[in-house]
Amino acid sequence: MAASTHAVTNQAPPLVGYDVFAADRALTEAVDRHLEPGLLDEARAELSALGRTAASAQVLEWGALANENPPKLRTHDRYGHRIDEVEFHPSWHRLLGKGVSAGLTAAWARPGGHVRRAASFIIWTQAEAGNGCPLSMTHAAVPALRTDPELAAEWEPRLTSMVYDRDLRPASRKAGVLFGMGMTEKQGGSDVRANTTVARPLAEDGTYELTGHKWFCSAPMSDGFLVLAQAPGGLTCFLVPRVLDDGTRNVFHIQRLKDKLGNRSNASGEVEFDGTWARRVGDEGRGVRTIIEMVAATRVDCVLGAASLMRQAVAQAVHHCTHREAFGGRLVDKPLMRNVLADLALESEAATTLAMRLAAAYDDATGGSEEERAFLRLAVPAAKYWVTKRCTPTVAEALECLGGNGYVEESGMPRLLRESPLNSIWEGAGNVQALDVLRALQREPAALNAVLTEVGRARGADHRLDAAIKNLLTELADLDAIEARARRVVERLALVLQGSLLVRYAPPEVSDAFCASRLGGDWGASFGTLPHSLGLGTVVERARPVG
Repeated sequence: MAASTHAVTNQAPPLVGYDVFAADRALTEAVDRHLEPGLLDEARAELSALGRTAASAQVLEWGALANENPPKLRTHDRYGHRIDEVEFHPSWHRLLGKGVSAGLTAAWARPGGHVRRAASFIIWTQAEAGNGCPLSMTHAAVPALRTDPELAAEWEPRLTSMVYDRDLRPASRKAGVLFGMGMTEKQGGSDVRANTTVARPLAEDGTYELTGHKWFCSAPMSDGFLVLAQAPGGLTCFLVPRVLDDGTRNVFHIQRLKDKLGNRSNASGEVEFDGTWARRVGDEGRGVRTIIEMVAATRVDCVLGAASLMRQAVAQAVHHCTHREAFGGRLVDKPLMRNVLADLALESEAATTLAMRLAAAYDDATGGSEEERAFLRLAVPAAKYWVTKRCTPTVAEALECLGGNGYVEESGMPRLLRESPLNSIWEGAGNVQALDVLRALQREPAALNAVLTEVGRARGADHRLDAAIKNLLTELADLDAIEARARRVVERLALVLQGSLLVRYAPPEVSDAFCASRLGGDWGASFGTLPHSLGLGTVVERARPVG
């Protein structure tokens, strides 16, 4: 009986076998906008190849398997020797290896490298977000190591390599390495000045012995780690190799892996140092200033990661509603559903556009632009605060567009939802970002000037944007109880940045809807409350991943 009655109808086909890059209009236009013409053809071909791979049935299966089979900690071998190794499913290694070979750790060694890498990051982490962590840490270690030219000369070629080598052996014998980071301790959290890990100088200049713990160590299976510890001269940054030059394992005890809400394919652990050998990076007492370059780069990746999750969630929602029929027609053609989808598409496009602007600024700042460096100082924490905050409600609403189908694990939407809060928490949660913005406003006037110059490029193009800029300036002029208002200030700052970019670069239907809702106040408390008179069908069509 079941065989004769179980005819499956009115179900959307799987969103598979398409080009993730080419289908993303906001991303392709950002790449065209920010890359020099001489790099475009090569970059577009490279990104489309990665886009097709990311949406292939094989890679999507790798992502599912890596999540269903999370990493396991092996503290000892069969003879009782301490090994502290993390065992991953083969699918994890395939995903991570492809990410490395696609250049997601090579931005510093390529022309236009940050824009190309940012686009690749958005594409690749749509297949599985977990492998973004080691890719991000490895990429971000480079600017921190550059504070020590000798260390940078030794390690940077390995970090920017496009070869994935998973074996634990001395870095000098590897074609490519991965890096992790250890800042957080259980008694201090974001307050790293409260760290208690001690660094004792050894006889060889620049070498130390570490004793202490890290409550969160990112990617504990990596070849090296940047960590903070208290040296005689104060809080200092250190490089801890996993394996020493003579082939022996450094003292790096992984006590346990974290059992996390999402990001389950990736390992995060608690580690202990007990006479652990380390090299100093930068001067004693300058640990925060040294490692902050790594933190800034990983915060950009939080924005990229949130944009990636939003794009995949919106693509799934639009795809489903394009194929699903209810109440006499396709869902995508129903006015109320079209309003919801358009609202989601606006959030996704604004996130992608701002994320790619940050990547372009990184390319220019690396090339010596002081104005772009100042722009990043304020724009990065503001974008990190706002874009990552918008990720969870966006993914949750997109899931709801699929109804009960979206609540089922096989749809992939629950995995996106579990992942969605991570980027807001990682590398400093909302209050940390808001306070960082205040510090930049108070101590670095060039940063505010650079951001105001950026948003001012769209002045006069939309009256709602002009009014929002004016209101922001009023907020900034009133320093009374500014800390209590910090979130409001940062939110407005991020929104005028997004509005300015969309007014200049997005189609009129997109910028009009964004300014009317996010800046003009004609927006409700949930998605799907855009003014009905706007060209919402065009906005939704722009977000459709495949025909």
